[in-house]
Amino acid sequence: MFLTDRYVSVPVGILCGEDAKIVGSFRSVTGTSQRRGRATDHRRPRRRRTAPNWSPWTALRRFRPAYPRPGRTGWRRWLPSVRQLLGAALTSVGLSALFLVVAYAATDIPQNLNTYATQQDNVYFWSDGTPMARTGWVQRQAMPLKDIPENVRWAVLAAENESFYSDPGISFKGLTRALWRTVGEGDTEGGSTITQQYVKNVYLTQNQTVGRKFTEAMISLKLDNRMSKDQILEGYLNTSWFGRGTYGIQRAAQAYYGKDVTHLNASQAAFLASLLKGAGLYDPTLSKANHRRAVERWSWILDRMVKTGKLSPAERATYKTFPEPLKSARVYDTGKQSDYLVELAQQYAKKAAHISDKQFDLGGYQIYTTFDRKKETVLTDAVAEARRQAKKNEPEAARTAHYGAASVATDGRILAVYGGPDHRTQGYNESNAATVQAGSAFLPFVYAAALEHGVHKTRAGPATPVTAQTLYDGDDGVPVTTPEGPYWDRAGKKVAARNDGGKSYGQITLGKALAASVNTPFMQLGMDVGLDKVRETAEAAGLLGSSIGPQVPALSLGSSTPSAIRMASGYATFAAAGKHTEPYSVRRVTRNGATVRLDTPIAHRAIGARVAEQVSQALTDSLNAAHPALSTPTAAGKSGSTADDTAAWYAGSAGSVSTAVVVYRMDLAKSLEPLPLKGIAGTSADSVPYAVWSGVMGLG
Repeated sequence: MFLTDRYVSVPVGILCGEDAKIVGSFRSVTGTSQRRGRATDHRRPRRRRTAPNWSPWTALRRFRPAYPRPGRTGWRRWLPSVRQLLGAALTSVGLSALFLVVAYAATDIPQNLNTYATQQDNVYFWSDGTPMARTGWVQRQAMPLKDIPENVRWAVLAAENESFYSDPGISFKGLTRALWRTVGEGDTEGGSTITQQYVKNVYLTQNQTVGRKFTEAMISLKLDNRMSKDQILEGYLNTSWFGRGTYGIQRAAQAYYGKDVTHLNASQAAFLASLLKGAGLYDPTLSKANHRRAVERWSWILDRMVKTGKLSPAERATYKTFPEPLKSARVYDTGKQSDYLVELAQQYAKKAAHISDKQFDLGGYQIYTTFDRKKETVLTDAVAEARRQAKKNEPEAARTAHYGAASVATDGRILAVYGGPDHRTQGYNESNAATVQAGSAFLPFVYAAALEHGVHKTRAGPATPVTAQTLYDGDDGVPVTTPEGPYWDRAGKKVAARNDGGKSYGQITLGKALAASVNTPFMQLGMDVGLDKVRETAEAAGLLGSSIGPQVPALSLGSSTPSAIRMASGYATFAAAGKHTEPYSVRRVTRNGATVRLDTPIAHRAIGARVAEQVSQALTDSLNAAHPALSTPTAAGKSGSTADDTAAWYAGSAGSVSTAVVVYRMDLAKSLEPLPLKGIAGTSADSVPYAVWSGVMGLG
C-alpha cells in the first residue's frame, strides 16, 4: 500500500472480499483514479439547477379540478363529481356573501327625499301671465302614527306586508321572485316589503330595473337598522300614492270618504289599503272592472286581518257591504267657472307634454294657458244674464236649460269657454260636450265642400263647379235624388227635404239659401257633392270625426253633434282663409322653472283660400240679413236650429276670433234625450244664442 498526502493507492489485484468493497466505496466517494502517477477526477460535470418561472396562476393550477374528468368515458366525463359541485357551491356562496358585505358597506342612505315625498301644487296662469288657479293637495297633512287608528294600520299591513314587524326590511323570497321576473322574463314584479316601498317612495325613482331593486334592498337593510318599525310605517303611510291626486292616508281618507283618517272604520281602511296595489285598477268609480277588482281585494284584506288576528270574526261578519267611496273628489280649489278652464288645460297639458297622471299629481308644474281673462268674464256674464232672463220668463223650462259657449282664435287658441253654472255641482263641461245636433249651423260645411269639389249630376261624369249664384230648388218637400234616381231610406220610402215651417222658396241661389237657412237646396247639394266629401271637409275644418252624423241625406242638415269648442274652431277655419289649427288651451308648461317639451298644433290647409272667402262672404250676408241694424262687413255668422226644436245655435267670427253658442234643454235626472226648448232660446228675431255671441264679440 502506498500513501500520498491526498490519495491512497492500493493495487487492486491484492484486494479481495471486504477490502475490495471498501475500496470500491472509497472510489465512488472520491471519484478519482491513478493514471501515470497523476490523480484524475472522473466525476461528470454537474448541471446547474434553475428555479422554474413562478406565478400565482401556476400555483392555482394545482387546485384546478380535473375536468372533463379523467378515467371516464362518454357523457360521464362531463358529469361533475360531488366534490366539484360542493366546491362550486361553497365558492358561489362565499363570493356572494363577500359582494353583499361590500355592497352593504358602500351603500349610503340618501340625505334628501325625492319629489315623490314632496308633492307640490300646480299653478295655472291666464294668457297675460297672471295667476288663474292653484290645484293639488299641497297642504299635506303628515299624520303621526299614534293618530292613525290601529285598524287602518293593520289593514295596510295585511294587504302589503303582514310580517313587517319581524322581517329585516327586505323579503328575500319576494326579491328573488321580482329579480327572476325582471331578468328572466323581461317583466317587472313587486315582491317588496313596506320598508322597500318606503325607500322607493322617498329616496329612489319608480323605475323597475335590477339596479334600482338592488339599491332599494341595500338601503332598506340599513334603514331597518337605523329607524324603528313604527317610524318606517308612519313614513310609508304619509308618502304612498292612493290615486285621485292624493299622497298619504289622510288625504286619501278625505278624497274617497270626505273624512279624516281618524274616523275610518276597518271596512273603509281595507278599501284604502287596496288602492296601494294600483289606484288606477282599484278605484271603483272609474269602471265596472275596477269595481269588481276593488270588491274582491277589499274582502280579501278583511279576511287576512282575521287570519292575522287583527280583526275578530264577529266584527268581520258586520262588514258585508262594500263601502262605496265618493263618486269624485274635489280636486280643484279654484272658482266656479275657472274649474272648467283648469279641467281643459290639465287635460291638454298632460296629453301635449306627455305627463302621466301620477307625475302630474306630484305637482310643481306651471301651466300657462291661452285663456283671456277679459273675454272669459264677458262670456260668463253674458250667459249668466241669459240664465237670469230664462228663469224670469220661463221658470219651468229654465230648470233644465243648458248653455255652452266657446271663443277660439284663428290660430287655434281657446280664449274663453262657458262650461256650466258651477263645476262643483255640474262636473261636465258644456263647452266641450258633443250633446246636441248642429242643425242648420252645419250648412256652411256643406257649402264649402261644394265650392271645393264641385257636384256630380251623373255617376261617371266630371264634376261641375259651384258658385254662390248656382240655383237649386228651394221648395218644401222636394225629393232627394241620386244620379240613378230617387233616394230610398231603409224603410223603403222616398226621402224628401223639408224647410222650417214648410215654407217654399222656388229656385234660389246657394248664397241666399245659406243666408236664409233654406234646408232643401243643401240636402240635395250634399248628395250631389258626395256625403263622403261633406264629411271630409267638416273634419278638415275642425269637427271631430266621432261627432259627425251617419252618412245619409240628413247629414247635410246638421245631424252631427259638435261641441261649442269644435264649432267655433270650424268657423275659425273660414276666417283663417281656409287654414285650420287644432284648438289648444296651453301655450307653455314649466316644472319648477324648467321648460317642459310641449307638442303644439301646426296650421294646415283645410280648404282653399278662395273657398273660405266665399263661405265667409255668405256668412256675412247671413248676419246682415238677419240683423240689418248691425250692417258690418267685418263680422260673419249664422244661426242654427233643429227640426225638432231641441237646440239653438249661433256661430260666427269677427276679426281673428270665432265664437259658438248653443242653448238646449235636458233633464239629466231622467235621460240624455234633448227636450223642446219651449221658448228659452228666444225667437229668430230675438235669439238668445245671438245675444250672447254679439255681446262676446263686442257687437251688441
